[in-house]
Amino acid sequence: MRADAVEEVRIGAGRVELAGRLRLAEGARGVVLFAHGSGSSRLSARNNAVAQVLQAAGLASLLMDLLTAAEDREVEQRFAIGLLTARLGLGADWLGRDARTRALGLGLFGASTGAAAALDLAVRLGARVRAVVARGGRPDLAGEDVALVQAPTLLLVGGEDTEVLALNRRVYRQLRAEKELAVIAGATHLFEEPGALEEVARRAAAWFARHLPEAG
Repeated sequence: MRADAVEEVRIGAGRVELAGRLRLAEGARGVVLFAHGSGSSRLSARNNAVAQVLQAAGLASLLMDLLTAAEDREVEQRFAIGLLTARLGLGADWLGRDARTRALGLGLFGASTGAAAALDLAVRLGARVRAVVARGGRPDLAGEDVALVQAPTLLLVGGEDTEVLALNRRVYRQLRAEKELAVIAGATHLFEEPGALEEVARRAAAWFARHLPEAG
């Protein structure tokens, strides 16, 4: 596999397997594990676009399905933060075992409900998680645990996504680690406006590049 290639992988989750998409980068300094939002998957066009920018910036990534197809048909499962966090943790374990990624610093990127799973996993893994980025996220669903996050955390929210922006501002006040709340002017929840997603990707890449030196 070329150092800049994309590979489909399988991650064991008890009686089921979850599909993943691994992107490597030449001389990678870190790896970013993606937590998708409700109803999304490793095929998310937006998260894949961000992953491509991270790859160009020298960061590997793993996008994985947090639910099976059958589970995803049950809407309540999409908001089962405990389950999503556990599944995301399996992805982190997989990265910690794979020879290509186990020596790299770990970052987490969460979108929508995936932001809560990313923050919860950051609490569980402690110092192993070097940085967290949330895009249009619902970090409020992580509850009081956000105050226990040690990793530097960047919250990216569209300026026109008023309800989610209010929730992120509340979480921002609760965070005790290094933190930043970046409001993308004119952007709505899905960052569909011209240049909005590109701005998200650029800011995320800069945040991870700053906080993800090689782990050894």
